[in-house]
Amino acid sequence: MSVSPLTSPTPAPAPSVAPSQAELLDFVRRAAADAELIASLPLDPEGRTWLRLEGPGGSEAWLIGWPPGTGTGWHDHADSVGAFLTASGELRENSLAARLPTDGWRTLELTEDVDRERRLGAGQGRAFGRHHVHEVFNDSPDRHAVSVHAYYPPLPRIRRYSRTGQVLRLEQVESPEDWQ
Repeated sequence: MSVSPLTSPTPAPAPSVAPSQAELLDFVRRAAADAELIASLPLDPEGRTWLRLEGPGGSEAWLIGWPPGTGTGWHDHADSVGAFLTASGELRENSLAARLPTDGWRTLELTEDVDRERRLGAGQGRAFGRHHVHEVFNDSPDRHAVSVHAYYPPLPRIRRYSRTGQVLRLEQVESPEDWQ
């Protein structure tokens, strides 16, 4: 029997379509449900740990381990949209329900009604838009939390803030080289 190679025209590359917030949320939900993936993350009792994942449509994705009492501090993901979901444990997200100017400021006074708090237990998460300012914590005194995060476009920068009362101050702008 002889086999001849199949010839076919090379397919045209699929058009690049940015994943939506809903698609990012679906991805983090499926990744968080993968028990083998979650178990593959080494957990450190002192600091956060992470593994980079292949996200949908060229997005950047991370599996993150949160030791008891750890958090991110106030930050945003600049021009990226994103989603995150708690795979195990519980995370608290504090966020600002206000659209902030993107550039040209160092200090802002926030109004009294902008603060939001969410408790996200295992299987709970959320999607968010560009310039979403938040902080995420594992408040547990004795239990790690694990979460999955995805961003599109891949994070061009992260802006870090300090907050005293209603005053938000831009402290630092990080680029991918700072955290990879």
